[in-house]
Amino acid sequence: MRPPIASLVVLLLVVAALTVIGLDGVHTTGIPQAVLNGEQQIAADTAVSMRTAIEAEAGTVRRKAHAYPATSTSTPTTALKALTSARKAFLGRALLDARTGKLLATGGRTVPLAGVDVARTASGHGEIPPRLVTSSGTREMLYFARVTLPAQQDDPDQDQYQAQSGPERQWLLVVSEALPTLAAYGDGRTAEALDASGTVLATAVRGKASPAAAHSGLSAAATRAANRSGSDADASGSLLGAATGSRRTVAGWAQVASTTGPGVTDDLGLVVLTSRTVPVTTTAADYSRFALEAAGALAVVALLLGLALYFFVQQPLLRLYLSAGRLARGATGGRPTALEELSRPVPVHGFGELARIGRALDSLRGQLLGESGPQEFPARRGPGYRALAMVCLVVVACWAVPMIFMLNRADIATAVPAPVLADQQARTEIATHRIRQSLDQSYTDLSDAAASLAGRSRDAQTEVLRQSLADHKQYRSLYLLDRSGGITLRVGGTPLRTLVHVPRGGGITTVNTSGRIPAIAAYAQVRAVKGKAPAAGVVLFGEIDVKALNSILPRPKLGSVWVTDGHDRVLAASVGYRAFQSLPDSGLTRLVRTTQGAPGTTGTAASAVHGTSSGPSVDAAAPLAQSGPTAHLGWHVVTAEPAAALQIPAVQAEQRTMLAGILGLAVGAACLGWLHVVVIRPLRAVAVLVERLAGGDRRTVLHPVNHDEIGSVTRGLELVRQTLAEHDRAARSGHAAGPPRSLRENTLQR
Repeated sequence: MRPPIASLVVLLLVVAALTVIGLDGVHTTGIPQAVLNGEQQIAADTAVSMRTAIEAEAGTVRRKAHAYPATSTSTPTTALKALTSARKAFLGRALLDARTGKLLATGGRTVPLAGVDVARTASGHGEIPPRLVTSSGTREMLYFARVTLPAQQDDPDQDQYQAQSGPERQWLLVVSEALPTLAAYGDGRTAEALDASGTVLATAVRGKASPAAAHSGLSAAATRAANRSGSDADASGSLLGAATGSRRTVAGWAQVASTTGPGVTDDLGLVVLTSRTVPVTTTAADYSRFALEAAGALAVVALLLGLALYFFVQQPLLRLYLSAGRLARGATGGRPTALEELSRPVPVHGFGELARIGRALDSLRGQLLGESGPQEFPARRGPGYRALAMVCLVVVACWAVPMIFMLNRADIATAVPAPVLADQQARTEIATHRIRQSLDQSYTDLSDAAASLAGRSRDAQTEVLRQSLADHKQYRSLYLLDRSGGITLRVGGTPLRTLVHVPRGGGITTVNTSGRIPAIAAYAQVRAVKGKAPAAGVVLFGEIDVKALNSILPRPKLGSVWVTDGHDRVLAASVGYRAFQSLPDSGLTRLVRTTQGAPGTTGTAASAVHGTSSGPSVDAAAPLAQSGPTAHLGWHVVTAEPAAALQIPAVQAEQRTMLAGILGLAVGAACLGWLHVVVIRPLRAVAVLVERLAGGDRRTVLHPVNHDEIGSVTRGLELVRQTLAEHDRAARSGHAAGPPRSLRENTLQR
């Protein structure tokens, strides 16, 4: 019986200590940690967008070079024009001999090749990463790709499939571009792209930025922090800048490097720095006093319960244990020993079951002495130790329930600081940009494939589609439609489409409205070429694998992310979902509708704090696109992050207060339940058996269940039962009156 009581006291004191430790660490500072974390994540999201743009451009240059149909008679000028004519973003372009580094053809501005070892660059294996170079005082990106040509033939009339006289030739395509466009998200925010030395390469401002937000010291500090991160590819962090009046600059930095292993941007040394000014919190909240008061109250409760159980359960049970042992020795010992042990009455201690057992033991003592016969006990009894355990649990609940449901409740309207809400909205806008990037790139890739289909044979078109499917992993199926909507050519998986139509133009659309998997597709027209055979279809469709879209949605500290269609039905999500289901909360649906602008406009992003069963949730929604192939869809991106995950002091205090209450209630219920199982329930069973024994039941054998105090009492009662059963058998045979009477006479003489 000691372990449950001791565990109850000790564990409640541990919960009291945890309450002090947990709540004493919650403080409201001038700039909440949630604001710093939010700025860090915005910088990381912006860096991801820049990295994605660089990787996409490098991949496009490589695919163009790989798909170029070079022949042994191709000239450098013709090849360079074919490789770069479709792109207007190139500042300069050059084609070089990969072995000697000789310049073969150029176009546009002069490509800054100083410091580039062409032969060494082209001789390596794998992809050639882009480089950051200086040209006329400005920084540009260089993208590389190998162009392989068949070996030249000595005899021009020789069959091209015969053995060729020389080795294959290889050219190196180099194009220069400006840095990807940098965007700032959130009103008053400045975004900067820095090189490894801390020089600002590009700047973007959203709204009216404070001059303090662009403090020069932040650029140097961000670069030093990035350099200290070393090989940590996804390094990011936050900084505090200068204070201006009641506002202070908060900055975040992140490396433009791959987070999933070696990537093409790892050696560029680019760092994204975002900053803006936020109001400094002047009202400080300290929960240490509340923590001490709550812990002190629980400590008092623990000591009171321990004392109550000690005096009302442990001590009476130990006395009963000793009395039962004395009674067993009197029943089994010789006459002097029996007289000595049975002469003293059995004291009745406690209440409930212990009192019942004590009265029954005293009745058995009289029966062993022959002073009385079997005694019946009343069926109706007062409250027992089960009621005591319930009272103890209620006392613990009186402390725990207010902690869980009443104390330190966070006000939904004021708990989340305005900068945190703005950061969630800005991050949602960045997420829409990232998704739009992916969909726009899918459309661009499909348009290139559609352009290469014109005038080719069916076999050549099939090969083009197969190559496109291999190069672009986001597609699950590519197929051509004729004017009636029938599929005339397909590669990849079985199409999911249920809508049979032939759209005009090009863009992104959904081609089903039901089913288990949303079918999002890019489509482009296949134009006819005069004088050449018509294509196998008029529209090329590329169904986008929704798993590829789902994989780009999750971001740290952004919460759950959903992409919804124009009817607010879920098309993709970072969490489990059913296709075309509604958003999981009506508040999210209302938030989406607030983003819708006037008829004919795409609307603007919005954010709000909603109350949920698990606490406040910071939610935001933004239209997917204002221009481009996805503008007409009416899609939205919706995010929801529990405020408890954002390190907001008021919410942290609420969560830790609730946790302390839950722990206290769980500890009380577990220990009192343990006490009920090992002490109270066996006591109730023993009380029933001993009253039956005192009432004359000599046939029921008393088996001890546990090796503890109650088990010892049960063993003693079994010895008493055996002695009384022998006396009863002797009495029935006419020889039983002697021993009890002798014990009684000796007792009277004494």
